Amino acid sequence: MIYSTATVAVNPEGELALSREQAWAGLVLKARDARLFLPPGLCTRCEVVQESATHIVREATIGGADLREIIAFEPQSKVTFFQAAGPREGAIVNELFEDASGALQLRFYGYLGLRGKTPGGPEEQAEQAWLDGEGGYRSALLSTLKRTRELLAQGRLAAAGL
Repeated sequence: MIYSTATVAVNPEGELALSREQAWAGLVLKARDARLFLPPGLCTRCEVVQESATHIVREATIGGADLREIIAFEPQSKVTFFQAAGPREGAIVNELFEDASGALQLRFYGYLGLRGKTPGGPEEQAEQAWLDGEGGYRSALLSTLKRTRELLAQGRLAAAGL
């Protein structure tokens, strides 16, 4: 089993400040269409195939792998990606919260396994190292916030209803 976590400040010094509502809208947009947030060509398909007031189901092709995710929303707080089909199984959470000083933070944490691979084996160890490394989820959090700021500046960041 793989466990990884990373936390970044939503509003580091020198960056355009995002409100909780704006950061939340970015997380919802990312859940609905990962293509807006991932490097060009990494996500070639992202389609919401079912939705309700509390969750969506999306099918996507990311890094050449087809996946199906059930994405649950806890408004203004958490987006949880349940890996229903694809190379990974488990859950990935993006959470907005205030730290002890009241500063808005964005945290990723995930409990994952790799389908068809030996638990704790070399493939899972490599995945763990990647998730915890420079190219892993910490960089994904930073790029999500950067893209959210870009969409806000372009007037394309609408309030998220979920």
